[in-house]
Amino acid sequence: MISASDLLPLRCTQDLVEGGIAYALHALPYGFNRAGGSTYDRLRRLVARAAVELAFRRRLSEQGIPFRVKSAIPFTDPRRYDVMLGGRRCEVKSFLISQRDQISQIRCNPDVVLNAPALVASDQHAAEGYSPRDLYLFAFVLGQVTTFRPDLQTAIEIKQPHTLVHVMPEAWNRPSKWSPLGTLVLKSESTEAQTVEIGGQEEAGEIRSFSVELPPRKRLEVQNRFFSLSYLHTKSSCSARMGIYSPVRRETHLISAADWHNLWIYDMELLLAGYSTRDEFSRRASFLPIGSRVFQYNQTQVKNLVVPVSELRPLADIFEWAKRSPVTDT
Repeated sequence: MISASDLLPLRCTQDLVEGGIAYALHALPYGFNRAGGSTYDRLRRLVARAAVELAFRRRLSEQGIPFRVKSAIPFTDPRRYDVMLGGRRCEVKSFLISQRDQISQIRCNPDVVLNAPALVASDQHAAEGYSPRDLYLFAFVLGQVTTFRPDLQTAIEIKQPHTLVHVMPEAWNRPSKWSPLGTLVLKSESTEAQTVEIGGQEEAGEIRSFSVELPPRKRLEVQNRFFSLSYLHTKSSCSARMGIYSPVRRETHLISAADWHNLWIYDMELLLAGYSTRDEFSRRASFLPIGSRVFQYNQTQVKNLVVPVSELRPLADIFEWAKRSPVTDT
């Protein structure tokens, strides 16, 4: 059992948000959309998860707690790595809280978190390759997002950081035929030049991205080795339509001003709640059906296993254990 005094805040800096965005964009080809909901909400949750994992490693290093990192399971995303404490894999389960009233509740009364459910998707819990001794760590990420255009415009006008992204359609991101896209052609109807980052996969599946300077109202040919195209990203304010053409696909994909979405999470606070071994979680969890309303979500998109956060174990215990345990790769 844990209490509010066991909740562990993690230091969050701008580089963690930037690292989380980079991770989320490069995860696009790897089927991240299993959790349902809008594409950009899912990406923001990935940003939050990556930021927590990076902050967690930083905290371990600052506290002198020995750890290693190891490729995550299952191997659907070769960029993802889990922390290993004393040979136990730590899988961080994070929940992004972006509703202002909920953020205020938690800040005023951290006990609110204790009444929330610790959720693990049932199919993920049943996946092979894990040990019963491996650990689930649960975290809450408080942060504001700009899901509405006026909020985004205000953020841009007051010069807050922002990362505008357009995710390409599934036929471009995961094409049925694996072949080069050919020389891409970009054109913007904007009266100003802008820097655009293009990201996708090369022939062997490597994730690649590069930036181009797109002149106003002129076609720009882009020599590349892309076999798939996942996203376009810019830090400019996009008020005009843009198009990208592939001669192989014989298709121009048009992007309107409303098709750009901001992935930046503002005033982000990270809170580690507690942990459970996978074996203990299996024994204590109950099933939560799809479509359930919980503190973290208006409606769950997958079937979950659930244990109350208050019934998790305090993180101080596992940190002390890790200090006494040998560092191992097993």
